Amino acid sequence: MTVGALVGLVAAGKTTDEIVRAYPYIVADDIAQALSYAAWRAEEVEISLPA
Repeated sequence: MTVGALVGLVAAGKTTDEIVRAYPYIVADDIAQALSYAAWRAEEVEISLPA
């Protein structure tokens, strides 16, 4: 299960309980960690362009 797949399930409105029931090898902490990682990867990075 990829981070993208987990984030997609959450974005589609699936609850943690629904995801854990559908994918028994996933635990609630896996979902929280996937969301945390996705948020970290999506952070904007300010880039200074030369003048």
